[in-house]
Amino acid sequence: MNIHIKTERLIIRDLTTQDLDGMFALDSNPEVHRYLGKKPIKNKAEALQYINDVQKQYAERSIGRWAVELKDTGEFIGWCGFRLYNDYTFNNHINFYDIGYRLRQEFWGKGYATEASKACLQYAWDVLKLDTIYGITERNNEASHRVLLKIGLNYVEDFYYDPENMQLRWYQLKNPN
Repeated sequence: MNIHIKTERLIIRDLTTQDLDGMFALDSNPEVHRYLGKKPIKNKAEALQYINDVQKQYAERSIGRWAVELKDTGEFIGWCGFRLYNDYTFNNHINFYDIGYRLRQEFWGKGYATEASKACLQYAWDVLKLDTIYGITERNNEASHRVLLKIGLNYVEDFYYDPENMQLRWYQLKNPN
């Protein structure tokens, strides 16, 4: 297991097949998918496919979403990290790094998304040497809007994402160094 970041309460590491049950608990919850197109997964095979896709991103792009676990217990609570969008366009952008996070519902409202995302941003500047990080949320997802603002991203504009028929928000942050 490749650990990338440790914070006060969290360990941020590569996703593995050992995270299968946690990923299924996360992505089968309709409330978690409320602002993600309302398409929760229905079986563990779909969760395994997601893990395999992220591991492929690790191999091909040296980046991907990472598992987030509680330091005290080792419990999988969700994921956080980056995705390189170089295969399709969002808001007239291609070849950009998006910061994202998704937590199991029972871990919402405890500051974990903010803590993990702040640590990931620091990793983006110090280790990956990225120039700009972008963020995307569904327009009505106020909790994610607040997290992105708390970690320093700047709201830029709303845009319409046609393939999913969704109104989204666009954020960005330039490397402060």
